[in-house]
Amino acid sequence: MEIIAGTTDIQLGQETAVALGKFDGIHIGHRRLLEEILSRKGRLAACVFTFDPPPAVLFGYSDGRELTTREEKRLLFGRMGVDILVEFPMNKVTAATPPEAFARDILAGQMQARFLAAGTDLSFGARGAGDAAFLRKVGPELGFRVETIEKVCLDGEEVSSTLVRRKVEAGEMESAARLLGMPYMVAGEVVRGRQVGRRLGFPTVNVLPGKDKLLPPNGVYFSQVRCGEKLYRAISNVGYKPTVTDERVMGVESYLYDFTGDLYGKQVEVYLQAFRRPERRFESVEALRRQLEDDIAAGRYVR
Repeated sequence: MEIIAGTTDIQLGQETAVALGKFDGIHIGHRRLLEEILSRKGRLAACVFTFDPPPAVLFGYSDGRELTTREEKRLLFGRMGVDILVEFPMNKVTAATPPEAFARDILAGQMQARFLAAGTDLSFGARGAGDAAFLRKVGPELGFRVETIEKVCLDGEEVSSTLVRRKVEAGEMESAARLLGMPYMVAGEVVRGRQVGRRLGFPTVNVLPGKDKLLPPNGVYFSQVRCGEKLYRAISNVGYKPTVTDERVMGVESYLYDFTGDLYGKQVEVYLQAFRRPERRFESVEALRRQLEDDIAAGRYVR
């Protein structure tokens, strides 16, 4: 997948089918947009056009924590078969672009869009004045067709990034997985920890998410860990490990079932499937070890 980032000068040299949006979470509603462009691969290059940083971050409406970080979006879009990912720079200058200029100069001109997929809640351009209806109106004269994708509903609720965020923040990981079409993911590089798990007989892999990653409540989760093409059942702790350190370093530490080896420096994906228990401080390391034995036994046959 080709990634175009940090520039407003986009010269693709090929006609494209474009999915336009923020794509925080890449939930099942977003996947409907992606299906539209991926079905046109071959005739048109499948292209995702998103904004970096998201408009809500630029204008201070968000704390900056995302369901899906930039690196995670790149990973997932590439895995889905997207040909080109455009991370369009969002700043006060580009945010003030009139919708007409955005559609004419960027979408039709630089992107060579011939097909656009957009949600009903799309907004772009100065003061958010551009929307899907505007694109449908100007599309024919600019050479592209627009498909507006209606909101997907699940259990009587409209699927949205806001709804997914609410489920993750509540630790309702099974509900979040249904909305996302996959378990909630935390991706990153395995770093060397304090080796406490190894000394207790439970070697673990440690990932330190960035401050831009939204995490569920601190606690222990049944999980899976992917490294390359291999997927391992696991159990993960999200939090600060208060029994063994007073350092306030947020991490995701996972014990992998049926694994031996060294993953330091490797990129892994941790999929948090279900909440097991809150994180807590134990009276001793031995008490922690007994609890870890119980947690690992409980998660051994979880799928």
